[in-house]
Amino acid sequence: MDEEILQDFLVEAGELVEQLDEQLVELEHSPTDSDLLNAIFRGFHTIKGGAGFLGVTPLIEVCHRAENVFDKIRNGDVSYDATAADVIMRAFDVISDYIGQLNDGERELEEADQDLLAELDQLWKGEAVKPEAAAEAPTSVDEPKLSLPERVDPDGEISDDEFEALLNQRDALTGDSEEHTPKLQLPEGVDPDGEISDDEFEALLNQRDALTSADEPPADKLQLPEGVDPDGEITDDEFEALLQQRDSLQLDAEPKVETQPAPQPKPQPKPETPTPSKSTKPPAKEEKAPAKANTESTVRVDTRRLDEIMNLVGELVLVRNRLLTLKGNKQTEEDLSNAVANLDHVTTDLQSSVMKTRMQPVKKVFGRFPRVVRDLARKLGKEIELELQGEETDLDKNLVEALADPLVHLVRNSVDHGIEMPDDREQANKPRKGTVILAAEQEGDHILLSITDDGKGMDPDVLRRKAVEKGMMDEVSAGQLDDKSAFELILSAGFSTADQISDISGRGVGMDVVKNMITKLNGSIDIHSVLGEGTQIKIRVPLTLAILPTLMVSFDDDSYAIPLTSVQEIFDYDADQTNRIDGQMMVRLREKSIPLLFLQEWLNPNSNKEGFTGDKVIIVSVGNQRAGLVVDQVDGQEEVVIKPLGVMMKHLQGYAGATITGNGNIALILDLPGVVERFQ
Repeated sequence: MDEEILQDFLVEAGELVEQLDEQLVELEHSPTDSDLLNAIFRGFHTIKGGAGFLGVTPLIEVCHRAENVFDKIRNGDVSYDATAADVIMRAFDVISDYIGQLNDGERELEEADQDLLAELDQLWKGEAVKPEAAAEAPTSVDEPKLSLPERVDPDGEISDDEFEALLNQRDALTGDSEEHTPKLQLPEGVDPDGEISDDEFEALLNQRDALTSADEPPADKLQLPEGVDPDGEITDDEFEALLQQRDSLQLDAEPKVETQPAPQPKPQPKPETPTPSKSTKPPAKEEKAPAKANTESTVRVDTRRLDEIMNLVGELVLVRNRLLTLKGNKQTEEDLSNAVANLDHVTTDLQSSVMKTRMQPVKKVFGRFPRVVRDLARKLGKEIELELQGEETDLDKNLVEALADPLVHLVRNSVDHGIEMPDDREQANKPRKGTVILAAEQEGDHILLSITDDGKGMDPDVLRRKAVEKGMMDEVSAGQLDDKSAFELILSAGFSTADQISDISGRGVGMDVVKNMITKLNGSIDIHSVLGEGTQIKIRVPLTLAILPTLMVSFDDDSYAIPLTSVQEIFDYDADQTNRIDGQMMVRLREKSIPLLFLQEWLNPNSNKEGFTGDKVIIVSVGNQRAGLVVDQVDGQEEVVIKPLGVMMKHLQGYAGATITGNGNIALILDLPGVVERFQ
């Protein structure tokens, strides 16, 4: 298996899987949309083609059958109902899982589930029956079925005795419903209890066809492709053509599966596998592909954007040449100033263009949620519609990947805790179908994500009571919480309002993970809820993680960078406005007490100053907390490029990295969650 070709296939297959995930959910709302049906058919066909070239047999089998089903659906021969949707969704999950295994380095995939393949074949023939419905169907309308003798492998070879038992069983079943059933007559001289020759068996088959054709219209016969020897070997392509011809004939005639005596095996589950196997070698077990991270590290970039970067690099070379010329000759200050201004302009544009190559639409995250909401709603018995807004909003690729898990938790919570059951919504004079809105928009150098539902909302009094019951705080402290602070209790570890633990929620984990992840991204979470009307959760994160806007502060000659996204305001330090509560210095700001953290005692403990004081207080937001950082001096804003700390220092608490400032000095970048935790 060629690893380079495989990686190209995985990139394309990954994109197709994302598209199919959205399209299959959308198809349930528009089952007759021809464009959508054709797009899904092409998606399965393309994945099958790539898998066939690489010889990935299990993936070929599932894709081939899914492709067959959609060929029937788009031609109007099969309808895409709830039963078909469930089977196709299962097939899609298997395909997605196979591609994930290939991404993870697996090269020998397990065989596809035969039950799933059989269900897909039934769908293809228009015979799909939901397994649960089949089990509950009344026995009076059930048609008699042939049951294989015990210990007989349904996919293996059948002996003469077993075949004879099936024939007898069939005659017994059909004999009750038909008064005059023609019987097969053994040729003269044949011992009925002995072995039967091939010629005698052929004669019996011909006799049976002659008897059954007396009461039925002539059946169409399979036609061998031109030039094929009927007594010779048949190729895979010819066999595939015969199978398709047979199925098309069977769809026009009444199925006779239950009364067919010939022990034909199931349609071959691997009609296309011999083709790739001729041109590819079996994959070696010791061969390992790059892990999944390899394919995730690739980004498709518009060639026009690459052309723009090349043009800017050309401009940068010209500016460099100009500066070298100025260095060698005595030039006026105005010439130097113009060259530097030109350099600043070009590098700013180049930085912007390069950053855009890392950008991806938030649709890559949003694309998975229609399926998540659909499956959860069906499992919970709820009716929910998901609306996606701002899917084309661009953000850093690393953020796209980092936001996936937090958003899954939030959407699941909206579906499980937020939206009520249809009957409850009707009693509350609401539509039976609830709505969840997942939206994204750009606000300056931030991305605003929001999850809104029109469910039952949250009761702050219930949240306060739960916090007391779980021992998170006493009644007095809980009573002092305003509604906004009460809503933020759901972000605490171990906090849950669910009365029963299920496989969806109720264990008090998930929301605290969301909070920690967003905090690590220098983001913030805001919760707003109205009882009986719904809940909205807003997440703000930086547009990119590559270039970080910071506020530069200093102690004596040492400089430090504070992420600007967390800074709310700055004011002069006044000792008269502070007081000590429970050993913690606090400052009063607009009727609220905010803890003060004197960074000098940590960052510059050997300072010559008496006591730990400062000149400025920087109010920062860390998650849903606020704190005042007391510093000696604020030097202004600066965009910095984050450089990771060395191996020996990367575990130091309170530091996110380092950078080189405009004056050439090294400045450490503070990790505010770590700083607050360190002081606490």
